Amino acid sequence: MSREDDLRDTLEQAAKEFKRFDSNPIAWGTWVVYLLKELESLSMDANPLHQDLYEDLLALLQDIIRDRRRTGGW
Repeated sequence: MSREDDLRDTLEQAAKEFKRFDSNPIAWGTWVVYLLKELESLSMDANPLHQDLYEDLLALLQDIIRDRRRTGGW
């Protein structure tokens, strides 16, 4: 199994835990924001110059979410 497969499995388990913790999808947003906050902190720890890259990530996520809402698919 590749590292990507391992990470995918971990994220799938985390998603199941979100549901087990609270079945209301609106509550899951809190955990998504928490994850983004942690990823931002880790990226800054690795290299303070990553702030621009992190901002690019947020813009990309915004576009992906907008497309998901418009098309109904990922």
